[in-house]
Amino acid sequence: MIVSLSLENWMSFPNPVTFSMCASKERQHGDRITKLDKYQTRVLPVAAIYGGNASGKTNFFKALKFAKELVVKGTQPDSLIPVEPFRLAAKGSEKPSQFSFELLIDDDIYDFKFSVTRKAVHEEKLTIITRTSEKVLYHRQNGKIDFDEALAKDRMLEFVFKGTRDNQLFLTNSISQKVENFKPIYTWFKDFLELVAPDSRFGAFEHFLNESHPLFSTMNEMLPQLDTGIAHLGGEDIPFDNLQLPDPLKTKLQEDIKEGMTVRLLTDERVVVTRKDGELVAKKLVTFHPKADGTEVKFEMRQESDGSQRVIDLLPAFLDLSNVASKKVYVIDEVDRSLHTLLTRKLLESYLSRCSAETRTQLLFTTHDALIMDQQLLRRDEMWVTERDLAGASNLFSFSEYKDVRYDKDIRKSYLQGRLGGVPRILLGGNLTGEHSIEAAREGC
Repeated sequence: MIVSLSLENWMSFPNPVTFSMCASKERQHGDRITKLDKYQTRVLPVAAIYGGNASGKTNFFKALKFAKELVVKGTQPDSLIPVEPFRLAAKGSEKPSQFSFELLIDDDIYDFKFSVTRKAVHEEKLTIITRTSEKVLYHRQNGKIDFDEALAKDRMLEFVFKGTRDNQLFLTNSISQKVENFKPIYTWFKDFLELVAPDSRFGAFEHFLNESHPLFSTMNEMLPQLDTGIAHLGGEDIPFDNLQLPDPLKTKLQEDIKEGMTVRLLTDERVVVTRKDGELVAKKLVTFHPKADGTEVKFEMRQESDGSQRVIDLLPAFLDLSNVASKKVYVIDEVDRSLHTLLTRKLLESYLSRCSAETRTQLLFTTHDALIMDQQLLRRDEMWVTERDLAGASNLFSFSEYKDVRYDKDIRKSYLQGRLGGVPRILLGGNLTGEHSIEAAREGC
């Protein structure tokens, strides 16, 4: 779980901003808040980020994407780090961009932070936080690294650091050298942080093709309840040679896919390719709609509406979030894209109804849908707003910071009136709408 994360000098965020998932003292929806008795704290299961167009919501999402790729994929020798600093300041592009993640992994909280420019990692630090103290496992700075006393005796770690390139995280290189000490952090970024962009095809669609998967029946039972017109989904076998793919890609698949291995092709057809008995076989996802006479007719995925396709992409994520054994964190940019507001609300209610003190999943999402800005659905500390100032700099605030936002207040009305910030500053007939600043709102309007 994400306990908190901080950014500085990243895209439209030139100044330090901190996004906290620690619950405030308010009591509303308290039964669904994760309790960490070891740390005597509570962590929120959900967070919604609102804001006008170009206010910084997607840039926040991209920060997580950048961090995940830097940790998991790393960089190539002599390549530049694809960091994107704030470009509207005189010297913003020269300063390091800083990232800090406070993460609950199993029963421990880790603080992992790093600062980078396009050419090098300037600082990297990993700390494990106990109930009463903090232990720095390693701290890399100015071309040197210091290890915790218990780790300093391991000469392998010093050897791995000497082989770590300037443009590479020590964490990433240590995993490639089979060092196990810091693997929980790497594994969290690799396997437990799921990022879903507005235009991406979420990879878990293959669950709809596998009748033996535990979620297969649940997904097909829930799909008709969401008013898509789809009775159920299924798979259709197609010859590999019939796939409409570029020849170089077909050749690469022939070379790379081993026996029993399955690869997703995230195209409009949503195809998976598997090698079985030495041959490549393909299966694509199709939908079935009921006819008046009780029979069914098959539809191709491209024949479905954007909204139905978005539901199919998101449903496996929401069902995974509702799994009591899951520990994944899903970050969805524009969760409401192509979805009716009641459908978006239904998905959120379904997840939140299953959250409890033992929950270890989280959902972070950006949205423009003000109709789900409802304190019957979300707590004040679960609702955030991004706002861009006249200098192009983004800021990030929680609604719990506003003094006049009571638990029984129509928060949607105040937001749309511009009293809470995060709405477009639209110039109409010489009058600027949405002109109320966040600072004024936090002091009380």
